[in-house]
Amino acid sequence: MRLPLLALFGLLTPLAHAARPMITDDARITDPQACQLETWVHLHENAREFWALPACNPGGNFELTMGGALAHADGSGQSGAVVIQGKTLFKNVETNSWGLGIAGGYATQPGKGQSGSPYFYLPGSLSLADDRVVLHANLGAIRLREVQETRMTWGLSSEIAATDRTYVIAETFGLNVGRPSIQAGLRYWIVPGHVQVDSTIGTNLGDFQGERWLSIGLRLISPPIF
Repeated sequence: MRLPLLALFGLLTPLAHAARPMITDDARITDPQACQLETWVHLHENAREFWALPACNPGGNFELTMGGALAHADGSGQSGAVVIQGKTLFKNVETNSWGLGIAGGYATQPGKGQSGSPYFYLPGSLSLADDRVVLHANLGAIRLREVQETRMTWGLSSEIAATDRTYVIAETFGLNVGRPSIQAGLRYWIVPGHVQVDSTIGTNLGDFQGERWLSIGLRLISPPIF
């Protein structure tokens, strides 16, 4: 699933809620009548963010995500963030086919005050080689209220099956101004379809030394409960 591409306006505020650990979202949603919880820690050189994003799909083709983060920055104390997002699909991505959806929401960012930013994006996915390679692309916009500007958001990513349970991910994402960010990592299913762990490392292409991060996450998916 995942929220998101709000990651692009602070450093990485994962709003556009893609399936962990990607920022670029996919043309999938939580299983019908099920819920999932994505939680992770995001470690920067001088800050730490602790995220939890629960999401449910009660009706079959609409996923609602509501969650947020607690953050601690050295010298600045604690702050928080809130994310609310809805997502639906025009076409779910299937094996050796493509998918397309639309998502939108509202998010605040750790350490950026609580004015918040509304956003939307179109997630598209393409399955190749019997799902062993899946490519994703996002295009959208965000209203940055603090500076009263609207920016285009974009993302490109790939997930490649290394084994039946292990996936390698790589992606780049950004705004229509400034340099993009990149990250890469691994995703591993402890219990296929229900319990997943992941980790990534990333940086901004304009600041390899100053802007780097590490993320470690856990994803839990329920059976149908509605």
